[in-house]
Amino acid sequence: MALFYYKEKKNKGIRAAAYLRLSIEDGDKAESNSIGNQRELIQNFVAERPELHLVGEYADDGYTGTNFERPGFTQMMEDIRSKKDNIRYVLVFKLSRFGRNAADVLSSLQKMQDFGVNLICVEDGIDSSKDAGKLMISVLS
Repeated sequence: MALFYYKEKKNKGIRAAAYLRLSIEDGDKAESNSIGNQRELIQNFVAERPELHLVGEYADDGYTGTNFERPGFTQMMEDIRSKKDNIRYVLVFKLSRFGRNAADVLSSLQKMQDFGVNLICVEDGIDSSKDAGKLMISVLS
């Protein structure tokens, strides 16, 4: 699990955290190229939206998306519950990087939203703060 903070913009705009995940079957390096690619795509997404500022990153490299027993995800949820960094959005490259089990995806999303945190799936064009986004997450998960 990697945790990286972008402190220089911490107090500006809408605070967001990146969540990165790759299954062990998808890569066997210390940090896979896909994790790096996900990070870069999310950073590019944020760079095009001046209202968003990354305040943290959580990563699970080598963990399946079929359950949520992942150290990076667990830490992210703990930080959301404790309101650390006042995160308002979690950014993922694709919904499949967040999770692959529909019931768990929807349950985790609801827990996040209970604390005022929404999910943006960059590649899928989904924002859970919008009604259409919630529907798409239900369909795609």
